[in-house]
Amino acid sequence: MHKRTHIAVAALMAAGGFPAVAQVAPAAAPAQQIERVTVTGSAIKRIDAETAVPVTVVRMAELRSAGVTSVEQILNNLAGVQSTVNAAQSIGSSSGGATFADMRGIGSNKTLVLLNGERIANNAVDGSAPDLNMIPFAAIDRIEVLRDGASALYGTDAIGGVINFITRKSYVGGTVTLGYDKPQHPGGRNRSANAGFGLGDLDRDGYNVSGFVSLRKEDPITGDQREFNKRIVGGLSSSTDPANYTQDFNTLYNPAAPGCAGTSLVPVEGGTQCKIVTPNFVDFSPKSDTTSGMLRGTLRVSPSLDLGAEAFLTRNKVTTLVAPVPYGGYLMNPTMPNGQPNPFFPTAHVDPTFDDDTAGTPAFGASTPFPNPVAVQPGFVYVFWRDFPNGSRAQLNKNTQSRIMLSADGNGAGWDYSVRLTHNRNKVDQYLTGGYANGDIVGEGLLEGVVNPFGPQTPEGTELLQGAALNGLLQTATGKITTVKATASREIGDWLGAGRQAQVAFGAEYRRENFVSRANKDFAELVVVSTGVDPEFLDQGKRNVKAVYAELNVPVTKDLELTAALRHDRYSDFGNTTNPKLSFRYQPTRQLLMRGSASTGFRAPSLFELYGSPAYTNTAGNFNNPLNCPGGTAIPGASPGANCDAQFQVLNAGNLTLQPEKSRNYTVGAVFEPMTNLSLGIDFWWIRLRNSIASLPQSTLFANYAQFQQYFHFAQPGNLLSITSNCPGSKCGYVDQGLLNLGGIRTNGIDLSAQYRMRSAVGQFDVALNSTYIHKYDYQDYTNGPWNQNVGAYMGSGPIFRWQHNLTANWAYNAFAVGAAVHYRSGYADFIPEENRVSAFTTTDLYGSWQPMKSTTLVLGVRNLFDRDPPFTNQADLFQSGGWDSRYANAAGRTYYARATYSF
Repeated sequence: MHKRTHIAVAALMAAGGFPAVAQVAPAAAPAQQIERVTVTGSAIKRIDAETAVPVTVVRMAELRSAGVTSVEQILNNLAGVQSTVNAAQSIGSSSGGATFADMRGIGSNKTLVLLNGERIANNAVDGSAPDLNMIPFAAIDRIEVLRDGASALYGTDAIGGVINFITRKSYVGGTVTLGYDKPQHPGGRNRSANAGFGLGDLDRDGYNVSGFVSLRKEDPITGDQREFNKRIVGGLSSSTDPANYTQDFNTLYNPAAPGCAGTSLVPVEGGTQCKIVTPNFVDFSPKSDTTSGMLRGTLRVSPSLDLGAEAFLTRNKVTTLVAPVPYGGYLMNPTMPNGQPNPFFPTAHVDPTFDDDTAGTPAFGASTPFPNPVAVQPGFVYVFWRDFPNGSRAQLNKNTQSRIMLSADGNGAGWDYSVRLTHNRNKVDQYLTGGYANGDIVGEGLLEGVVNPFGPQTPEGTELLQGAALNGLLQTATGKITTVKATASREIGDWLGAGRQAQVAFGAEYRRENFVSRANKDFAELVVVSTGVDPEFLDQGKRNVKAVYAELNVPVTKDLELTAALRHDRYSDFGNTTNPKLSFRYQPTRQLLMRGSASTGFRAPSLFELYGSPAYTNTAGNFNNPLNCPGGTAIPGASPGANCDAQFQVLNAGNLTLQPEKSRNYTVGAVFEPMTNLSLGIDFWWIRLRNSIASLPQSTLFANYAQFQQYFHFAQPGNLLSITSNCPGSKCGYVDQGLLNLGGIRTNGIDLSAQYRMRSAVGQFDVALNSTYIHKYDYQDYTNGPWNQNVGAYMGSGPIFRWQHNLTANWAYNAFAVGAAVHYRSGYADFIPEENRVSAFTTTDLYGSWQPMKSTTLVLGVRNLFDRDPPFTNQADLFQSGGWDSRYANAAGRTYYARATYSF
């Protein structure tokens, strides 16, 4: 039978990721067994690797030498990836510690991620795409990146492109790798261990069994461990320790004002109150602990049939820290229940006769009801306090991904066929592990004079706070995907006398998706003040997808071939869609290859996007209440501290009214090899997207209130709350940041590549450059709205980089090798453009390896050789608002690493 290697293009590739089509036809070689390959983006098995679609192949052997220990780090080496949602974004959010890839900047939900050509389950929390941390790292052999839509073969939702992780096949032997990474600055230490084994040669023994295990532990980097955190004072909150207090909300007072000496306190204009810099208590990158294992077996039943089974399990634990719980607007009585004066009650700026219509019940901003209600007394004050005695809020996300796949690959009667049955499951459990407390008990302690919000606690106060502390399971979410897929292809003759066979492929697929997310009701009720999670929520959904597809490849002449593909999907909840793809490949000479494609895409909203549970949280940055503090100036009667430069409540939720996204994709390009060992590539691409699904960024909402005022829900009188204690409810003032169909995206650009390889008496030299230039990126905030230009400017949810480059240079001689990599991203106009332009960001890595014996390899290296800090930005869309953007830069700084590999 023909040997089958899924995407064996990598065998033709030089060091470093490079377009698979960049190779000219090899010279004649002695007759040997022909190996057919299936190239990412096509369902047809073929002898040659050069196809009409642009595929970049990244081999893990080179990435491991460069010190890469996670899939998240791999993405930083891909020029076509505009940004990543990584573990750092899980801090203060609900992503469950996941990492997502965003090709072309059109959203991670439009980049299709595959493992061995098959889907894996979306992350069950924020589940619009798979968590890349779940890929079994030790088993990866290479990554194939299709920089084009692939709607016919993989699914209509592959709009931005496809990232296909290919694991080792027919592996024989054993390998153990130990790694250690240590940043020069505190925090961020990384330890890793990978092991693999394989038994049985498939061709000789008729079977192969292989297994891989990967362990990785990473220490957190906290906000106070990096000096660049002090470049901007952001994330300010009025809930402080010592507390601010007020009676009428017109003016807040703090006993530490005007100097505001204390933990991360800063004075506020007017001199009566203080605010706290919350990013000082936020992790810049979280603590993580990842364990993965994969087992794979293949049995050659006959020369024409292989049966296979594959299973993997990955568990990722991510612990995040944010500032202690704020108790804002809680009540404090001047007299304790025993009739004695409250020893902690402030005396300055207090009217002893003050009262309002809430007397006798907890008032505005307070949690209701207290376990043992006490009447509110005349002269009470509202306090805005932060629970430092119980410490920072810690959340543990336990993310588990598993998959079982059964396969049959064979040939007969001239057909190559493949059948796959896969079951994928992702489960995320979110635990509160520190800093959280029963808000009712804390509120009663503040009201009755047991808890001191202005200074050290008494033994009684400490006992109450410790007794109120709560740890436990907050919520859980599970997503499942079961897929049955069959594909068959064959040669059908030289139709047009081109000297090459035309080929055809047919396929069918059935996919079932399930999603369920629920709160741990009894526990969630106790911590709603500090989590914003509705204790009653139970969200679930399911869908079935049936699809058939076909692909036809016809050589027209010796130099020209055309490919047509068609896919028809039937969604149980969104009807039918038919999506074609046309492409061509033209190679007039051995030195020149030209190619192009046109396709359409269709992406139904994910189950999470439809059914995602509502949750309240704070804005990442500080904003002005558009009613009570327009333009940054409080209106008469409104408190500047509560309404200006403050964090407010936002609501995140799914949306059952979402409509599918639709796209048109075009590519045209060429690969030129003007001389031996030199390859140059260029690909032009265009994407037109309609009904883009996303949330309006917080900065966009607040900056354009008149346009988006329907998403602002004010409590009386015009208040937006900074706490969750009254949410949901009539007293909850919040901004709705739920998912919407925002309108369209129009983007186009150029992918450039160059590679040179030279062999000499002093070793082999390899230089490779991969670059992406974005010419245009326009988007709409709503259907039929105006187009906003995003290239080189922070607009919407972030910038689109005009240029991105990855340059690698390697030298190898006998047992020694040295390499360097340079990563570049161009600058852009900042969120507040008149105040700052974000500078271009370049980092350089250096590494070397030595192989003292055939079985042993030692690697030493340094990432970010020149210790570049992330460029300063005044963005306010992320929880880490300390003057940098964790989507585009890493907080670690210069990092040294060592690797040792033993093979047997």
